[in-house]
Amino acid sequence: MPEKSTQHRATHFPGKQRFELRSGSGEPAVLSYPDRDENIVMDHTYVPAQLRGQGIAAAITRDALLEARRLGWKIVPDCSYVETFILRNPEFADLLAR
Repeated sequence: MPEKSTQHRATHFPGKQRFELRSGSGEPAVLSYPDRDENIVMDHTYVPAQLRGQGIAAAITRDALLEARRLGWKIVPDCSYVETFILRNPEFADLLAR
C-alpha cells in the first residue's frame, strides 16, 4: 500500500454516497459507502490504472476518514483497503463502530 505524499484532495458527493479524487482529465478514484443508518459502511475503493502507485488510494481514504470525523460518523470498514489503512494509521481507530 503506497503512502506517497500527494497534493490531491478528495471531494465528497453525499448524494452519490461517495468520495472522488481526480488527477487530470481521466476517470476518478472512488471510495463508496451505501445508505447511512447508524454507521457508515465504507465498502469499496477503486483507483484507475493510470493513477495506481501514486498514493491515491491512501489519499482518498485519509480524506474520507477526515470528513467522517468532521461529520461525527462511525465507520464499518467493509473494504479491505480501508480496514488495513485504519490498522496502519491508528489515529483513525476512534472512528470504528464498536
